[in-house]
Amino acid sequence: MITVIITGPESAGKSMLSKQLAEHFQGSLVQEYARSYVENLKRSYTFEDVEEITRIQIEQYQQIVKPDKSREYAFFDTFLLISKVWFEEVFGCCPVWLHKAILSCKPEYALLCAPDLPWEADGVRENGHRRQYFFERYKKELEYYKIPFCDVKGQGQERFHNALECIDSLEEIINK
Repeated sequence: MITVIITGPESAGKSMLSKQLAEHFQGSLVQEYARSYVENLKRSYTFEDVEEITRIQIEQYQQIVKPDKSREYAFFDTFLLISKVWFEEVFGCCPVWLHKAILSCKPEYALLCAPDLPWEADGVRENGHRRQYFFERYKKELEYYKIPFCDVKGQGQERFHNALECIDSLEEIINK
C-alpha cells in the first residue's frame, strides 16, 4: 500500500485533488473527517473535539493501510500534520501522543497544495488571510518528519497533472 497525504492551507484544492488522484490510480480515498465533524457541531470546537477528530483519523489510517507491499494507493484528504498545526495554532499546545501517532502513521508521500487557488469562504474555514503562512508551516512539518513531498501548484487540470508528475518524481526518489 502506498500512502499519500494531500496537505496544505485551507481552500487549496485538497479535496478535489484527493478525489481526482484516487480515481486516476483506482485507489482508496479517505475524505477529510474534520470538516464534517465541525460542520455538525452546534457550538465552537474545543481541544477535546480536535483530539476526537485526530483519533478518528488514526483509526481510518489503520483500517485502510494494509501491511503488504502492494502497489495500491491510498489518498488521504488532509491528515495528522494538519491536526498538529491546528492544535498548536488554536490552542497553543499539542497532545504528546500525536507526535508518536504521526511517526507510526507516516505516509510514503505528501503533496503540499500551494495557496494559489482563489479563496472560497465557507462556515468552517478560518484563515484566508494566512494561507501562505500555513503553507510554510506544513512544509516545515513535512521536513521535520522527513516525509518526502512535492509542492502542487496550478489551476484545474494543470494542478492535477502537476500532482501526477509529483507522484512520479517521488516514486523515483523512493525507489532508488
